[in-house]
Amino acid sequence: MDTTLQDPLVGRLLDGRYRVDARIAVGGMATVYRAVDTRLDRVLALKVMHPALATDAAFVERFIREAKSVARLSHPNVVGVFDQGAEGAYVYLAMEYVAGCTLRDVLRERGALAPRAALDILEPVLAALGAAHRAGFVHRDMKPENVLIGDDGRVKVADFGLVRAVGSATATTGSVLGTVSYLAPEQIEHGTADTRADVYACGVVLYEMLTGGKPHAGDTPAHVLYQHLSTDVPAPSATVPGLAVELDELVAGATARNPEVRPYDAVALLALLREARAALREEQLDALPPQARAGARDTADDRTSVIARAVPAEAAADAHQVLHTNRLPAPEPPVPGRRRRPPRGPLLLVLGVLLALGLGTGVWYINSGQFTRVPAVLGQTETEATKRITDAGLEVGTTKRAFSDVYERGTVMAVDPAPGERLRGNGTVALTLSRGPEIVKVPNLKNRPLAEAEQVLAKEGLVAGVITQQFSETVAQGSVIGSDPEPGTERAPDSAVALVVSKGSPIDVPDVTGRTVADATALLQDEGLKVVLAPERINSPEAAGSVAAQSLAEGSRAAEGDTVTLTVSKGPRLVAVPDVVGETVDDARTALEDEGFEVEVKKSFPYLGSEVTGQSVRGGSTAPEGSTVTITIKGL
Repeated sequence: MDTTLQDPLVGRLLDGRYRVDARIAVGGMATVYRAVDTRLDRVLALKVMHPALATDAAFVERFIREAKSVARLSHPNVVGVFDQGAEGAYVYLAMEYVAGCTLRDVLRERGALAPRAALDILEPVLAALGAAHRAGFVHRDMKPENVLIGDDGRVKVADFGLVRAVGSATATTGSVLGTVSYLAPEQIEHGTADTRADVYACGVVLYEMLTGGKPHAGDTPAHVLYQHLSTDVPAPSATVPGLAVELDELVAGATARNPEVRPYDAVALLALLREARAALREEQLDALPPQARAGARDTADDRTSVIARAVPAEAAADAHQVLHTNRLPAPEPPVPGRRRRPPRGPLLLVLGVLLALGLGTGVWYINSGQFTRVPAVLGQTETEATKRITDAGLEVGTTKRAFSDVYERGTVMAVDPAPGERLRGNGTVALTLSRGPEIVKVPNLKNRPLAEAEQVLAKEGLVAGVITQQFSETVAQGSVIGSDPEPGTERAPDSAVALVVSKGSPIDVPDVTGRTVADATALLQDEGLKVVLAPERINSPEAAGSVAAQSLAEGSRAAEGDTVTLTVSKGPRLVAVPDVVGETVDDARTALEDEGFEVEVKKSFPYLGSEVTGQSVRGGSTAPEGSTVTITIKGL
């Protein structure tokens, strides 16, 4: 029974633009559909958030914000994000459509993979993650379901940086198991996820590709989580004897429970992968014991259910092996009581590949003779050129940048193949964008607001560098006073220009200690300053409830809008007064001053003695710290 017939979105034109043709996959947060952009006549994938989640405004806002950020991440191994929008309860992303299957499908059909195939898949995954990590993104949910393998053999990573529905992930045992299998210990224990969390997940994925099963299994999510925290990921060779020690070391390094021990990011792990691969012999790369292929595979806890494509299972399995390992399928072990199938010939193998690609031999033969001319896009912006190329049925490949005195910065200065040349089918066109002239002049930015100055620099091919602030009587607060280098200086494109930004006219901070909080606040605000109160009160000579201290001292210079923190007094600290009657004047003075009191001496005339005969505050009682105690010395 085709469940897509029951989906209300199938057959609908979403947002007046996207015709939804079929449902591809269902996940905890969203459903993915194959659709057609009716404006560009382009097949794409629509990821539509579940309507129940779309009622959470904060969740939707974060979903959109992160999708926009990821849309700027351009990499051949990352599923591209084209558009974002909403219609009623449907919040969606329009993404690149990858015709093929997921790594989960491959593992479900094939079991353990040969090391060569596993590394062939992991290498582009790490390349994609590495580009994301260096751009400031963390995937947070790496797993085989998010690794797409196209029918053309290309590997792409999906769901970069998109938010996760935590509530749905913890609601049921079955839905959470697929994700917890790849969580790093620090994600479980502290809820933190940096680049090393993605490295850990990739290590688990590599283990699963090499062995056909997950390293930690359990009946409940809690059991799996506990194993991540308490047990190291075992060596793949413990499950598949004969695997090279370099593969064991690669998995161990990536899945170290202490994140400080792991490679810092995917770029570092990619370097280790290539070192390990270079150390392996051909027979080690192609090693795959039959028992590993038939080994136990844990697929009941896959979080995302993928709707199978209409491809015969045997043909698809053969096609995956040819496309992604460049080797014939390994012979099946004999099964008692069942006749072995005769070996397939080359013709059947080719037919299997064509079936997996969704092509018949007649269609393939006809399309092989079709050509498309590269459109003229010189002088156009990257966006305009990309649209024109894709409208022609071609794809945009790598993009380079070079200097040009003819083409404006950011416009297309060269294409490969050249405009007018013919490409077979949906070929790829590489673009070269102009960086502008090789030498540019620093513009005069004085009196421009900082944001505007940064835009002017970008238009000229320069970037804002270190930004410092100074007081200025003539330049408005937030505007540029000057630059280094000075205006008119010649620099290479993309050079940094340091900017000095005005803090406005200086404000002399008044002394407000001893004033009431209300009076002090009003006085500071009249000067253009902001006021906050420190959370704790302190003992001080000032009266209780008045200002005991201020963060900017009297006479210091501040800018309009700067903040002054006021600390409120609890009043002076009460101190026990020592009994000094009978002491000499010097000893009495020392004892009182040591306790923080001021001392006055009262003498009667004629004064001949040196012994204290009285004190204004009785010994043993308490008095405010800093207050004055008078001692009396009587004459004869």
